[in-house]
Amino acid sequence: MRIEPVFIFDLDGTLVDSVYQHVLAWKEALDAEGIDLSVWRIHRKIGMSGGLFTNQLLRETELEISTERVERIRAAHAGAYRKYASQIRPLPGARELLAWLTEAEIPWAIATSGRMETAKVNIEALGVDPSMAVVVTRDQVKYAKPDPDLFVEAARRLDKPIETSVIVGDSVWDMLAATRCRALGVGLLSGGYGVDELRQSGAIRVYEDPSELLDHIDEVGGRR
Repeated sequence: MRIEPVFIFDLDGTLVDSVYQHVLAWKEALDAEGIDLSVWRIHRKIGMSGGLFTNQLLRETELEISTERVERIRAAHAGAYRKYASQIRPLPGARELLAWLTEAEIPWAIATSGRMETAKVNIEALGVDPSMAVVVTRDQVKYAKPDPDLFVEAARRLDKPIETSVIVGDSVWDMLAATRCRALGVGLLSGGYGVDELRQSGAIRVYEDPSELLDHIDEVGGRR
């Protein structure tokens, strides 16, 4: 009996070219609070949950950050990110990949560590109707990546076992979360992480972007 896969996609850096806009938005929010953090350090945290982002921020800056300040930074990031909305574009092959899966009757979902206030910008750029597709955001689960809650919830909404899911992401946090829920992780280089980083975090295959993944979709179980 052939096990039919389902595909669960991260959003930022996986389907839409938005990682660096997030980095700049976080930098703007932190600068407004007088918190000096290098851009490259912010980039390494994109894709993890806001809670872990804050914990690492505390470790690296040795600052005391109150709950109120954390919320203020988060809100400032969301506001700054919305200013970049006109710059957000789907990554090469992203729309075609989702269309191919739909035509092939292979279930797919989107699961992102972003809250809906920022994810909405990306979903609109991608041309996905949230009322017609399974989209799971940070608001809807207890923990975000590298915890697997987002992906487990997406599989639950697709009514498919997480163990037969192919999780596609661009960061080590995606691959670690995929490993923790016993799904197959497929890495993309379009978010700025390297091949070795993704493989060491659990990726079974690594491709440049959604376009290359579509060209090799049969390698990860995608067939009509």
